[in-house]
Amino acid sequence: MDLRIDNLSKTYDNGVHALRGITLTIPLGMFGLLGPNGAGKSTLMRTIATLQEPDEGSIRFGDIDVVEQKNRAREILGYLPQEFGVYPKVSAERLLEHFAVLEGITDRRARRQVVDALLHQTNLHEVRKRRLGGYSGGMRQRFGVAVALLGEPKLIIVDEPTAGLDPAERVRFLNLLSQLGEHAVVILSTHIVADVSELCSRMAIINKGAILLEDEPARAVAALEGRIWRRVVDRTELPEIERAHAVISTRLFAGRTVARVYSATQPGADFVPVEADLEDVYFSAMAGCHGRPSGEPVVESAR
Repeated sequence: MDLRIDNLSKTYDNGVHALRGITLTIPLGMFGLLGPNGAGKSTLMRTIATLQEPDEGSIRFGDIDVVEQKNRAREILGYLPQEFGVYPKVSAERLLEHFAVLEGITDRRARRQVVDALLHQTNLHEVRKRRLGGYSGGMRQRFGVAVALLGEPKLIIVDEPTAGLDPAERVRFLNLLSQLGEHAVVILSTHIVADVSELCSRMAIINKGAILLEDEPARAVAALEGRIWRRVVDRTELPEIERAHAVISTRLFAGRTVARVYSATQPGADFVPVEADLEDVYFSAMAGCHGRPSGEPVVESAR
């Protein structure tokens, strides 16, 4: 069952165009929505989650009109927002049982089975009696997933789930998400390219409320083959390089600046070809380069 978004638009009262005619088809499995802060990701996630109305456009999940049939949509929806509160003095087990009652699981034995299974699934069973105030950031995120999974949702939305997690917790959390994508449509909204690279079979890049690219990550990377070049330069040389070439990203290495350039042909004798990765896809899309047949400079680059 696919999630189909057609011509979705949203403008806030302050004049910000948060969504500009978004059209996407999101299949079963993990779908990555990449974009910088303020790109429109959270607005899109909240709209799909029935928490706000679009100005125009439609969202359908199977036979459910998400915009018009919010209660039906909520029955099959699990949502982990970027920020959510917990009761710090309550144990994970007790609070999850409370949410299970709110979900309609009123039979005590059935509720105990569901809560126990979810705590095992999210690797929290051994700390189920601990107060949530003593949980690490990653443990709280996994608890949020347990809450989102109540009711066996077919559509799961996770908004910036790994931001602020240490490397070990991030790995645990990504492993958990990968399991969820086997049986549901899971939308991972993030600004972390590595999360999408490791998890998602399809992706889209959004900026300023518009979709810049939609593709399979591997295919999007393959489309850049032979078009990404690297040169180590002094910082003082960078403005000249940016005027002459489509610089998509720069980073410091051993005190020098490494510039990566998009070009269909070698942009200069000092540039060497490099293997593209998903980060190059992201930056080239943000700079307006990805998919262009030639390597002429763009007006604005992303770094």
